[in-house]
Amino acid sequence: MPPILFWFLATLSVVSALGVVLQRNPVHCLLALVLTLLAIAVLFIGQGAVVVGFLQAIVYAGAIMVLFLFVIWLLNLPVVTGSTGRLAAKLLGAVGVAALLAELEVFWVPSHLQVKAAQHAAGYGAIDALSQTLFSEYLIAFEVTSVLLLVAVVGAVALARRTTDAEVQSQAGNSSRTEKAA
Repeated sequence: MPPILFWFLATLSVVSALGVVLQRNPVHCLLALVLTLLAIAVLFIGQGAVVVGFLQAIVYAGAIMVLFLFVIWLLNLPVVTGSTGRLAAKLLGAVGVAALLAELEVFWVPSHLQVKAAQHAAGYGAIDALSQTLFSEYLIAFEVTSVLLLVAVVGAVALARRTTDAEVQSQAGNSSRTEKAA
């Protein structure tokens, strides 16, 4: 991968990750997260981890983000407007970012830019080897994860479909009107 492409994708992923945190609209946060995950997937592919890159794009940027989008739509989350008034949290976050930037400046050495390629055995990271490992050694963990995702979807739908007091009263009013009409 050419260094200019690497730095472009790295910058794009950091900027879009900041967009996830700084956006007020949940759908815009989700779209910024999709952009972050796709940029990371292209970085994986450019570094030779093709299977991991495609899994990143298909599973995370595809399936999981669609699930998040449906949950946001089902919950009908409002757009936050104005300041939330959490000055202490903002100040603590700014201090944390400053500390991380100071740490980066202290430990930044130009030799870190030169990464030696790791030597792997033939077939390392191939899809058939990955699937053999996933569905033999890690089958229980794989199935537990799928059940956990299913429970999360059912829970999100249950939260979205719960009735409010106003809906209960309007349903009670509608049933009393139908009884009087009969």
